[in-house]
Parts: sequence; structure tokens; C-alpha cells
Amino acid sequence: MAEAEADDFAERARVALGALAERPGYVRGELGRAFDDPTVWCLLTVWDSVGSYRRALGAYEVKLHATPLLARALDEPSAFEPLATAAPGGPVAVADSDRADSPLRSRS
Repeated sequence: MAEAEADDFAERARVALGALAERPGYVRGELGRAFDDPTVWCLLTVWDSVGSYRRALGAYEVKLHATPLLARALDEPSAFEPLATAAPGGPVAVADSDRADSPLRSRS
């Protein structure tokens, strides 16, 4: 994206984030831009489950505002499950993966 398109893109991304935020299962979201390349943006959303995320993509408002924006995304993996978290100065908490082959899967 050209830097000249940034204002329009940012506004459309804010509207898309708002549409996603209205859906059941939405936990939080952020819109960010790369410090070292102002033409690269990231729309991050966190959901309580992959099912909530997938159902949200089917909602009319999301199709209207988010889908055209998401169609411009880079062709890279875009759905991730959190496997480890840490608060500032806190311990690292490891979560079980839904994938059977995960290297971080708890061994019981």
C-alpha cells in the first residue's frame, strides 16, 4: 500500500475492527502499523474460540466492512493460538494447544 493511502486504510480498518468487536466471542483487538515500514499494517483480534472467530466472519457487518479489508492481507498464515503469555515482570504461563502435535502440549 502506498503511504498516501494510509489515512483511508486506517479509517476502514477502524470500522472493520468495530464490526468485529460487536460479535459474540470477541475478546479484544488492535490495529497497528510497522515502525520501520509505514505501509505495513496489522489487525490483531483475540477470540474466545476459533468457532467464534469463524462465525463472526459470516456476520453481515463483518462481510461489509472487514472482508474487503482482509482480502488485501498478505498471503501468510493469519490465525494463531496463544501458547505462552507473560505479564510485565511476571512468569511465563504456558497453555495447552488444541493441536495434538504441539511441542508445548502439557505432558500429563
